[in-house]
Amino acid sequence: MARTGTQVDEGTVATAPRRQAAHGVFPWYGLLGAAILLVGGALFAARWRPVVVFFTPIAWTGYILLADAVVCRRVGTSLIRGRPREFVLMLPWSIICWLLFEFYNLHLHNWHYTGTPSTFAAQSLLGYWSYATVFPGVLETADLLGAFGLFANRRVRPWQPRRATLYAWMLVGAVCLVVPLLVPEATARYLFGAVWLGFIMLLDPLNYLRGGRSLVGEWTQGRLTLTLTLLAAGVVTGLLWESWNYKAAARWVYTVPPPLGFGPRIFEMPPLGFVGFLPFAIEIYCMQAFLLTLLRVTPGITRPTDKD
Repeated sequence: MARTGTQVDEGTVATAPRRQAAHGVFPWYGLLGAAILLVGGALFAARWRPVVVFFTPIAWTGYILLADAVVCRRVGTSLIRGRPREFVLMLPWSIICWLLFEFYNLHLHNWHYTGTPSTFAAQSLLGYWSYATVFPGVLETADLLGAFGLFANRRVRPWQPRRATLYAWMLVGAVCLVVPLLVPEATARYLFGAVWLGFIMLLDPLNYLRGGRSLVGEWTQGRLTLTLTLLAAGVVTGLLWESWNYKAAARWVYTVPPPLGFGPRIFEMPPLGFVGFLPFAIEIYCMQAFLLTLLRVTPGITRPTDKD
């Protein structure tokens, strides 16, 4: 592994078709994932109550297993098969990070839940299971799109950021995360976009400065593949989330204020709301990279320039 001049991002399969020519096996859990989707979908169509209530995490579990298996077959490695420690860490971290978003939502009131089970145990199972699928759902989708070569070899002129620029980004990100909690609720309802962008601006430069995975590191090498793949993954996962949520018994409902909520709903989401899935996917990447950098799990090695 090179130690200078290159961003090593072993945790992203977005460029794997160029690195790995041989196809791998199709893991057994891919068949399990397909079975979960097929059987779960059939029971959902039959409106069997347990599946209708838990359909969203059931569908995401099947999808994650199937997507990972397809990635493994295409490029010879995958998140579950090639980086199992990262996958295991991702599940509780996904829960923790989503609880953080729920904390923001206590003040911003952008969504609420309806049709949840009546018992605390069932509510907890539904919530934590659903939250645990958020990060792997998005990042497996990015790997899946990358495994098929989407946006392969997209390049721009390399960018060498100054430390002062990165620190300024981090400061702006911190402000974006703090202000929504300080303003009145009537104003805060319009600021969830600041939360999505705030974590990106705070964490991605920090990950880069600490030598971890980062989009800034990709940009210093003139690479856009990962960025574009994550944006596309946000669109795909957003459509899946909303479609699987739409007819589930336990589901979320948006309370987006006007004029942000104009137009006919696409499933439960106002049209403008789908734009939020683009930065949301990048945000998840940054938050996962932050955890791995903090724990020193397959960190990258690009360092910023010392120019001020």
